[in-house]
Amino acid sequence: MSSTPKLRVGYVREHFSSPLLQLAEKDQSIELVECPSGTGQVMSRIKANEIDVAIALTESLLAGIAKKTAEFKLVGTYVTSPLQWAVIVGKDATKYQKLSDLKGEKIGISRIGSGSQVMASVMALNEGWTDADGKVSPIDFEVLDTFKALRDGVNNGKAAAFMWERFTTKPYLDEIRFIDFVPTPWHSWAVVASPSTLESSSPLRPVLESFLSNLTTSIRAFDSTEARSKDSVEFVKSTFGYPEEDVRAWFDQVSYPQGEVKEIERAMVEKTFKTLEAAGVLQEPAEGWTLDNFVDTSVAKFT
Repeated sequence: MSSTPKLRVGYVREHFSSPLLQLAEKDQSIELVECPSGTGQVMSRIKANEIDVAIALTESLLAGIAKKTAEFKLVGTYVTSPLQWAVIVGKDATKYQKLSDLKGEKIGISRIGSGSQVMASVMALNEGWTDADGKVSPIDFEVLDTFKALRDGVNNGKAAAFMWERFTTKPYLDEIRFIDFVPTPWHSWAVVASPSTLESSSPLRPVLESFLSNLTTSIRAFDSTEARSKDSVEFVKSTFGYPEEDVRAWFDQVSYPQGEVKEIERAMVEKTFKTLEAAGVLQEPAEGWTLDNFVDTSVAKFT
């Protein structure tokens, strides 16, 4: 008699993933698959059937569904606070001191469709780098793949700047420099599942539903007032090597779902689409967006 296959969960190993890492330590039904290049790699691995479920950046996942980069649907919300994107330049790149200095310059990104690309477009929108019709002017992107290659890229002239999560990048301030920050105007992390996983007849379907429930429990434990004061701080410090002052500063600005992971706010999805349209990342179809096409409502509560 064959056993149920493990649920392969793609993720980016950052401090945000702490509740997932804690769950994986005790849940034998899931297998974590690291995606160090970020959300673009997550989508590639879903397309290649290397993962069944993923936790990644909301804006890139929604854009990926709209552009049919890979087939999947949202099944949950993982982090409800904005992501603080640092705008990063080379250590000795003195010509870049503020965002306006980057207009028309080459921007490094990890992959096409990644959060680093989407948020560069949002930055351009915020800064008014638009044409007469209010559309964001085309940006010259340089695909550099890994976080290390991006850091090297702004120092060797391959790119003027790139964008990455603030606290993940802070330990590297001896080699790069922050010039500003751009927060996402939406819930920053979401959960998606592949069509084969979502099939009612799939052996992974009950494993997925159990995973979402168990992830809710793990988040509540990690995010409790008591854990935030000590145990969760220690976990992030020991797992990622961040100094305590940075960990506590991150806890001051991060929020996880207060309800169940499988709850998704319709207003959040609508706002994300409006911003991505304005930034030139997406173009609304003539018939408009059918939001239910982006969320699997047989699993998620879409309200």
